[in-house]
Amino acid sequence: MFFVVSKIFWVLASPGNLLLLLLGLGVAGLFTRFFKRARVLLAGCVVALALAGPLPLGVWLLRPLENRFPQPPADMAAPTGIIVLGGGVDDVISEARGTTELTVAGSRMTEAAGLMRRFPQARLVFTGGSAALTASGTNESDVARKLFPAIGLAPEQVVYEDRSRNTWENAVFTRELVGPKAGETWLLLTSAVHMPRSVGVFRQAGFPVVPYPVNYSTTGRSRELWRPSFLTSEGLTQTDRAVREYFGLVAYWAAGRSSALFPAP
Repeated sequence: MFFVVSKIFWVLASPGNLLLLLLGLGVAGLFTRFFKRARVLLAGCVVALALAGPLPLGVWLLRPLENRFPQPPADMAAPTGIIVLGGGVDDVISEARGTTELTVAGSRMTEAAGLMRRFPQARLVFTGGSAALTASGTNESDVARKLFPAIGLAPEQVVYEDRSRNTWENAVFTRELVGPKAGETWLLLTSAVHMPRSVGVFRQAGFPVVPYPVNYSTTGRSRELWRPSFLTSEGLTQTDRAVREYFGLVAYWAAGRSSALFPAP
């Protein structure tokens, strides 16, 4: 139920979709006796679109998430294992085209391969099923099974967890699969913006992990805080991505699936 409700809620609450809905209501309201209120609504939508599009609202929202957990030191000791969260491959397009397609979070996959070359004795676990509401023939683990050997990893180096549909199931099913023991070090590899929620979920599931954030959307430089975007779609994408994580943090914490509202190192 949590999975289905979260999917439906985000379709309605994502900033881009919500703005489109409000714009439609505003236009319709111009032809009713509420036309004055409709004009106010339309003006508010234009302001919101300017903030979320050309202006760097998305950057302001993303940076606290992406900066929450630093990367481990370059000279870190060899870990027991590396957990890669799904989201780095596109199972729908891969199935439709008969190819192996990465998403914008594809650096989760390439960084995992690089870490395995540094630490060949570590166990690599890829956790990801299908996040679609309706069942499909291929899931993310199916695509990962083709990708990792193609970029140099031996099949026996990787273990796949293919049932999970969200971050909570990633944590629970992966813990069941690998049975982590006291004193072991497990790296958690996911997008920097998703790391706070992921760490909170793994802690709540009783699986301590060391964050290894990748796939940054911001540079961390001061100039991006005031520099506008020349593509409204780019700004909206950043805003959508950030707002989704903030909603996720609140929802997981309220549902008892995260150790804290905003997990910290």
